[in-house]
Amino acid sequence: MAMKRDYYEVLGLRKGASQSDIKKAYRKMAKKYHPDTNAGDAKAEEKFKEISEAYSVLNDPEKKKLYDQFGHAAFDGSAAGAGAGTGQGGFGGFDGFSGFGGGNGGNYREYHFEGSDMDDILKDIFGSGFSSGGFSGGHSSGYSGFSDDFSGGFGSRGFRQDGADATADIDVSFNEAAFGCDKYINIKDPSTGKNSSIKVHIPAGIDTGQSVRLKGRGTPGTGGGKNGDLLLKVRVAGRPDMKRKGMDVYSTIRVPFSTAVLGGKAPVDTLHGRVMCRIAPGTQSGTKIRLKDKGIVSMKDPSKRGSHYATVEIEVPKNISEEAKEKLKEFEDLCGNGGQNGRMSAA
Repeated sequence: MAMKRDYYEVLGLRKGASQSDIKKAYRKMAKKYHPDTNAGDAKAEEKFKEISEAYSVLNDPEKKKLYDQFGHAAFDGSAAGAGAGTGQGGFGGFDGFSGFGGGNGGNYREYHFEGSDMDDILKDIFGSGFSSGGFSGGHSSGYSGFSDDFSGGFGSRGFRQDGADATADIDVSFNEAAFGCDKYINIKDPSTGKNSSIKVHIPAGIDTGQSVRLKGRGTPGTGGGKNGDLLLKVRVAGRPDMKRKGMDVYSTIRVPFSTAVLGGKAPVDTLHGRVMCRIAPGTQSGTKIRLKDKGIVSMKDPSKRGSHYATVEIEVPKNISEEAKEKLKEFEDLCGNGGQNGRMSAA
């Protein structure tokens, strides 16, 4: 009979590993070698039984203490005085781990775990669909499974596991994001595996980085589990004349020099149409004019909108006539800037 491997070695750990490390190692290896994910693989099945046996001992503080002191001898009767009165040698099985050897020619072992810890781990590994009695079968897989938390082997019922969510990108224009739209995309139906065209509603106010969720369009579930969802991550294209910051929109308006000096009105193109805004006399370049409720609608509250901010850029006249130049000089003198400009020129 082959000598048993060290339990710590089985789980890829060093002797004296913490309970946290032991549990973490078991989770990883149980997921890798579980019979339900390695159908027909006898080596994987044996490996799973081996790591389960190791975990059942090392995860129990009392059993771990005995193992650290006596090794496998603590449980096979070879430790001095270990099995007195048990009639089985060693410690005659444990409260949470019993049923060694025997049965079916002695070629298999039964592992019976008690308590909820193993159940919790398997739920973490295989999803919330795992439950007591979720395994069926018996000795066909080489062992009877786990009592209470594991009922039977791994049969037709198997694990019920929901499918994972999938992600993809979807491009929309600036206006489509601002006002919402319906777009058609081609995706593979997780149930049939066939491509189909579906309509996707893009809600008004959505921005780059936000997602649209399509229920049941992700990775298929197994064992009767639900399909995952498809998350379409939105990428909003820009506009040359506008920029967006949250619900607010920003643009630049060019205002004639005379309008900036004397005041007047200037057109501002917003998402909701052209608006004539008032330009106060003496307006400077860089001045921001706020147009309330002319921005983008809120996804959470459609009754609310952001603002449109128009930044003034004053147009300086080019190629003006000599007469116009004279008038500007007169204007400059009247404003009291002539002497100052003259001194600057002289310098």
